[in-house]
Amino acid sequence: MSHWPLAGPAGYRGAPLPQPRGGHRTRRSSPISPLDTDTADAPRRRRLEPDERRAQILACAIDMFGERPYAAVSTAELAQRAGVARGLINHYFGNKRDLYLAVVRRMVTLPRPDKVSIPEGTPGERVDAIVTWLLDTIAEHGTTWVKVTSHEGVGDDPEVQQILDQADDAAAERMLVMIGRPDVADSAQLRALVLAYAGLVKVAGREWITRGTLTRDQVHRLLADTLLTVITETMPSVEPRPGVAG
Repeated sequence: MSHWPLAGPAGYRGAPLPQPRGGHRTRRSSPISPLDTDTADAPRRRRLEPDERRAQILACAIDMFGERPYAAVSTAELAQRAGVARGLINHYFGNKRDLYLAVVRRMVTLPRPDKVSIPEGTPGERVDAIVTWLLDTIAEHGTTWVKVTSHEGVGDDPEVQQILDQADDAAAERMLVMIGRPDVADSAQLRALVLAYAGLVKVAGREWITRGTLTRDQVHRLLADTLLTVITETMPSVEPRPGVAG
């Protein structure tokens, strides 16, 4: 990490500081690093480890990109909210677009497979468990998730689309594992069914989170009924026959 130049008090270039009455020399205060504060007058903050500081900036970015359109978010205001020097945002993430891409990746990152339990029970119970997991994931960051997955504010950005496409593929594979059908993950047709279902999840999430036209319970019912139909009726009807490529 590069060193930050520190500016001394105005007019200080090695000249003696004014002395207080009584002949006592003024004690020079220690310079304050921009890693700790925004200004020299701000209270000192606990120095964070690099990973902690990066996570802090990312958390503030997630909040801000959820509150307003991409164009209305400034890195200067973000730095102020995060309590860091603006240069640290560039150090950890690059420019604003790079930071937004980091937010996108965070929004669509699934928990590691060993952190997700495969539901058991009847098909209906398994579906309820899967939909609960999906809605919990959406609810964690709410409006930011909706904005990111719908391209709101950034338009047709190929790099954002690539991240979302990769995330959809990973989610489709994870869903096939959770419904107990990892054996069909190589079938393009069955993966396409799951990807189509993911589109419904995004629209339903928007209606619930940002528009308020549906409650979480109503979204749960819609997604659960649809997924159960996909698993029990649609997938068997298009499942490749033995010896026939999918």
